Amino acid sequence: MARVPHTSPHTRAVLAALLAAYPAHRYGYDLSKQTELKSGTLYPILQRLHEQGYLVAEWEASPHAGKPPRHIYRLTEDGLRLAREQRGENQRLRLKGALA
Repeated sequence: MARVPHTSPHTRAVLAALLAAYPAHRYGYDLSKQTELKSGTLYPILQRLHEQGYLVAEWEASPHAGKPPRHIYRLTEDGLRLAREQRGENQRLRLKGALA
């Protein structure tokens, strides 16, 4: 099993967005819009999650002539498990905050 990544708020937001779309693939641009993360923050997170085995990253040819191919991302089984664990942790933190 892959090492658990640093689960910063940004990483948790990316995992949540990918979990919401699972099992569909997502484009980096769409993830950027949904999470409101700039590319300089988002793409290092995606690369790190891919290197750790939590994401499948594939090239997809552009449907528009002359446009370059784009990466698409999807959670692996380990990534799905991690995203669900993080979702549970986020819910516990919100509940704890509401009770405080």
